[in-house]
Amino acid sequence: MTSRKWVRLFLTTLLVGAISTIITGILYGYKEYFNYLQDSHFTKLLIEVSFLFILGLVFSAVSQMGFFAYLTIHRFGLGFFKSSQLWNTVQIVLILFSLFDLAYLRFVKFGEGKSFVGYLIFPLVLIVCSLVVAYIKSKETNKGAFIPALFFMIVVTIVEWFPALRQNDLSWLILMLVPLFVCNTYQLITLHRTLKS
Repeated sequence: MTSRKWVRLFLTTLLVGAISTIITGILYGYKEYFNYLQDSHFTKLLIEVSFLFILGLVFSAVSQMGFFAYLTIHRFGLGFFKSSQLWNTVQIVLILFSLFDLAYLRFVKFGEGKSFVGYLIFPLVLIVCSLVVAYIKSKETNKGAFIPALFFMIVVTIVEWFPALRQNDLSWLILMLVPLFVCNTYQLITLHRTLKS
């Protein structure tokens, strides 16, 4: 990859992160933003949107660090295990372990007096959306890309999402997860297209 292509991917991912955070923030807190518009508090609205924009840049930077870390780990894994089949098996085990952690360990830590079913929502949504992204990646490249793409979209996203998971605040969980997932998807789907261009 040339430096020009890398800079383009970096800047467009920053923009994707900022826009997806603004949209997520507005959709999640639409009543508050609607009240700002009704009361003609445009300055407050501008401050809130600016905050979401900056937050989106931060989420995008976290996503990009995770993406390039995964590219390194993937190469290391292929070299260490000497077989893509064995490396894929290891990735599947790590995917299952991460999803178990996301559901059960969060329930143990934060779910006192609550139903376990509620703690299955995020893992289920994450795996369904990740399966779609991994399918698209494998269709556009090759079948061997499915497991690595699934691993990246689930395990790396969960690792990047860890600061919000520690807080266990629903608004922060959603506000961070959506942009991270969108940025990760964008990078994964755009990489092979960028390399071909």
